[in-house]
Amino acid sequence: MPKHAISRLVGKLAAAKLGWFTTKIINAFIKAYGINMKEAKLKNASDFATFNDFFTRELEDGARTIDNDETNLCYPVDGAISQQGDIVDEQLIQAKGFNYSLTSLLGGDKKTAEPFVGGKFSCIYLAPKDYHRIHMPIAATLREMIYVPGDLFSVNPLTARNVPDLFARNERVVAIFDTAKGPMAMVLVGATIVASIETTWAGTITPPAGKDVFRWHYPASGVEAITFEKGDEMGRFKLGSTVVTTFAPNMVAEFAKGAGPGTVTRLGELYAKLAN
Repeated sequence: MPKHAISRLVGKLAAAKLGWFTTKIINAFIKAYGINMKEAKLKNASDFATFNDFFTRELEDGARTIDNDETNLCYPVDGAISQQGDIVDEQLIQAKGFNYSLTSLLGGDKKTAEPFVGGKFSCIYLAPKDYHRIHMPIAATLREMIYVPGDLFSVNPLTARNVPDLFARNERVVAIFDTAKGPMAMVLVGATIVASIETTWAGTITPPAGKDVFRWHYPASGVEAITFEKGDEMGRFKLGSTVVTTFAPNMVAEFAKGAGPGTVTRLGELYAKLAN
């Protein structure tokens, strides 16, 4: 299938203002996936001008509580854990029998990957029913953004068990942050019919022409530095996908007790304990 062409076409339709037809599609989507609109700021399908507006809907105030303990990381998204654990020999676990390369995931530059070798990672899958804005698990300053071209395979659990190097093959946006506990990378992975990936500082990341990796660097301090508090929104998916987060060695002491593949995550709840 021409996954890129189909995804871009779906993206145009999702961004179109089609009046009653848009409302009908949104209502059908709500019913099909059992979406809880009670927690959304806008609660009716007719409140949204486009399908994208609905899919990236804002939550009402108080719908999520951000863990304010400075010794904790909080979950950045609603979703379910795919895999998480140690980065061993520059490899991350994708599924039983499948690993993938840290360097490839972060865009192919060993210098970019080096600070995370021997650290930890966590991969969270967002289903169609989930809230699709992405927030910060810790206060941080943006250092670099990397656009990595690639495939647009589906990223659901079935595909993750069957497509080698899935997250290091799909189109993605990598955001590298500095935190008080060390560097952290958040990788926003594209997928089939994911129309686009958006960040709060750059807007929609329109894929540049060609097959090259593109990099943007940001000041570490001063008035132009891009900083975030814990729980701040950093991006969103227009039609869902996966977030892979990598942490420097000795940054994370342990992930939340009992959390592992299949664990449901909720924005703001305890993600992991930071090392002392």
